[in-house]
Amino acid sequence: MSTYVMTDIHGHYDAMKRMLGKIGFSSGDRLIFAGDYIDRGPDSYEMLRWIENPGENVVLVRGNHDEEFRCYVEVMGMIFQKRRMETSSGKDTISVYQTARQLSPYFDVYGTVGNLVKERKVSFEKLSEWARCIGKMPYFYEVVMNGKRCIIVHGGFIESLTCLEGTDTDGSYDSLEDFYLKARDDAYIYGGVEHGMIIAGHTPTTAMYELPFNHGNVYRAYDEELDCIFYDLDCGYTFKSIRPEAKLACLRLEDERIFYV
Repeated sequence: MSTYVMTDIHGHYDAMKRMLGKIGFSSGDRLIFAGDYIDRGPDSYEMLRWIENPGENVVLVRGNHDEEFRCYVEVMGMIFQKRRMETSSGKDTISVYQTARQLSPYFDVYGTVGNLVKERKVSFEKLSEWARCIGKMPYFYEVVMNGKRCIIVHGGFIESLTCLEGTDTDGSYDSLEDFYLKARDDAYIYGGVEHGMIIAGHTPTTAMYELPFNHGNVYRAYDEELDCIFYDLDCGYTFKSIRPEAKLACLRLEDERIFYV
């Protein structure tokens, strides 16, 4: 049995399937995803259908784009409740969506919900099913591999927000969940676990002015003080049209072998 980690599919269902074929993924293996299944790419609908039942040997960790989707659906639910409209109606779903868009310019910034309700004719009931799937996803997942504590998380991992007291962080975090979902450079400067490994995504390694920049390859770093290995597996695949070096990456935990498509 092998344990694989992927992240930041961003609506590229076909690329994900190609990767699963490349690694020869089977029912005897385990696959852990570090979030961001939707937005940006062409197949958010397919990815949302997939997360409904990915298989017993697949673990889905929450990403910031997934959490944002869940929040959008929550806002729409409040409008439905106030107006007492029919949640199974496609027409009412579009009407509520349009109201939510008028309330805030930040609602559905990637247009995923709009595409689902207008082009795919998805009702609010179905949106709610997907939101519940996301709400059940953990913010991180922990395994022990080769005697090391390995934490798979979307953005970054710290044991407590007290670790950030008196530091000059790049971002602001009201909760540990904020750090798990959104940390970028802070994840490598202040995060980590003793004698362990952190596997994350979120920050594309094609992003030139970010710490994990690595020309579209997996970023690996080692903190001697913590004896902690860091991996960033987001190699920017969703930006491949403008970043030819971008890739989709997969890490096998047992031997730290990296696969690309």
